[in-house]
Amino acid sequence: MTFREMQLAGEAVLLLPEKALYWPARRMLVIADIHFGKAASFRAQGVPVPRGTTTENLDALDALMAAHATREIVFLGDFLHARAAHASATLTAMLAWRARHPDLVLTLVRGNHDKHAGDPAAALAIGMVDEPHTVAPFSFCHHPDIAAPGYVLAGHVHPVYWLSTRLDSLRLPCFLIGAARMVLPSFGAFTGGLVVAPGPGEQVCVSSGEAVHCVR
Repeated sequence: MTFREMQLAGEAVLLLPEKALYWPARRMLVIADIHFGKAASFRAQGVPVPRGTTTENLDALDALMAAHATREIVFLGDFLHARAAHASATLTAMLAWRARHPDLVLTLVRGNHDKHAGDPAAALAIGMVDEPHTVAPFSFCHHPDIAAPGYVLAGHVHPVYWLSTRLDSLRLPCFLIGAARMVLPSFGAFTGGLVVAPGPGEQVCVSSGEAVHCVR
């Protein structure tokens, strides 16, 4: 895996091909829009979608922590997709994962889906905060356009970018980076994406799953 190191607000951060950000000075992983229980929510409405996305998300977190020394994970909202995400199978898997990482600090910045789904089970020991949650020089948010005192790290949009040639095109998750904010790609399995176009002064870095490439 090939990450991209860059300076944001005077701090070195790593853009990871696994669609996350790592802040080495704080040993912190930043995760946007994991949407636990989304597939379960669809199945509860009678939509036949695959099982196993919760396990896939948890395994992806384990792989990241194995690669990057991690003291804390900050989730930028939409931790749970809907009330159906409180299903016993989903909660059992999450509690087993939490039991393997008892010293890990977890913080959730509430997003719009969290307000409908309700807070995660207390047994998961997740610190709940509202946006903006500032740990200087960054303000951790769910919505990208909220007023905040620090450089904003946000989610919500699930940004993806079209890479095109004369013969082919490819849609990849991306980091959308501006002077005052960065929008992270959705981390979760089964979450979809919104095609974005960089505005003036914005940069796009796409993830191929193996590496991060800055293309605009």
